Amino acid sequence: MVTNLEDLYRSLRNGHLKALGMVDTVTDPLLLLDQNLRVSTANRSFYSTFKVDRDETIDKYVYDLGDGQWDIPELRRLLEEVIPKSSAVVDYEVEHDFPGIGHKNMLVSAHRLVHPDDNSRFVVLSIVDATERRQREAEKDVLLGELRHRMKNLLALVQALARQTTTDGRSGEEYRDAFLGRFSTLVRAHDAAYMQVGQADLSEVLKRTLDPYSEGASAITIRTGERVLLKPNQVVSLSLILHELATNAVKYGALSTATGKIEIQWNTEARSPAHLRLIWRESDGPRFKPPARTGFGTDRIHR
Repeated sequence: MVTNLEDLYRSLRNGHLKALGMVDTVTDPLLLLDQNLRVSTANRSFYSTFKVDRDETIDKYVYDLGDGQWDIPELRRLLEEVIPKSSAVVDYEVEHDFPGIGHKNMLVSAHRLVHPDDNSRFVVLSIVDATERRQREAEKDVLLGELRHRMKNLLALVQALARQTTTDGRSGEEYRDAFLGRFSTLVRAHDAAYMQVGQADLSEVLKRTLDPYSEGASAITIRTGERVLLKPNQVVSLSLILHELATNAVKYGALSTATGKIEIQWNTEARSPAHLRLIWRESDGPRFKPPARTGFGTDRIHR
């Protein structure tokens, strides 16, 4: 009889260890809650992801985990309102700031389990950390918004180039060549803004970026200052800012008239790190009217 009990205990223990081993192979954090919402089991991924140990987790009321860091309104709604009405919930989004590990976007799936030998009920919570995914989606939305904005500006610039390329004294072929020349320069300038791989001289960046925006040699004047070398990421950022300013000048400012002019100059400020002060001055254009609201371009420049 003793041997049979020992064999039974050994068999149960081995089965329990195998079950725990299987749970620990799950790569996403997982909790098993009893009918009172106390933690019966947690896997290794849960401990490592949320920086807690077994003593802080097992037999603890779920809302008391981590000194109350799991007392989350969305999680309460899931466990107390949604689960009782459904046997399973998949990818319920929970967003929370956790002390020590920061902001997390989680997709929580919950399944009710009923023990076959009694009336005890358990809930299995699996948690997918979707923080990086959400960040990538947000970044993609920004990129798509910027792409739409750039396309809109490009189309507006093409229209402006067509209008401002003069027809006086030109044949149709000469007008075509003049327009396509400016258009090709504009395309190259936009490409260069995103393809810069090495340091670049500020004066060259200004000249290359702004050349397409004026047919007249005197419309844009660059007052060369001290030599400033820009890193690749600075070149891209500055090029985009210059494109925004020049686009607005063509559409609404000095470059929207035949007599308008733009003057650009710069100086450096001896701070640590060094600061560059770039001055953009428009003259002889239409009367300035403050915009009723800021647009995408202004927001991008501020960023």
